[in-house]
Amino acid sequence: MFMATQPSIITRDVEKISAPTGNLYKSVVVISKRAKQIAVNLKEELNNKLAEFATTVDNLEEVFENREQIEISKFYERMPKPTSSATEEFLEGKLNFRMREAVPAEEAKAE
Repeated sequence: MFMATQPSIITRDVEKISAPTGNLYKSVVVISKRAKQIAVNLKEELNNKLAEFATTVDNLEEVFENREQIEISKFYERMPKPTSSATEEFLEGKLNFRMREAVPAEEAKAE
């Protein structure tokens, strides 16, 4: 059985990515920071759901609990990757970000 999943490799327009910040690398930094936030939230959510199954008792019910754990894990594996979600949010203008002001090199040396 073949399941259709979202492709993890999509050709992106570099101009569209760089437009919000004016620089491709700044845009990539914004996207990567958001992707990291998404990944941390998903991991925490998954760990909380799997923690419900944590027991120290070995019994026959454990087999059924394992199936539920596997189903939960598979669900999270099928979800879009954090980088894909962050890129979509960025391109749709759903991310709020601000750039730090550049400090002149002379002032940076004085500090």
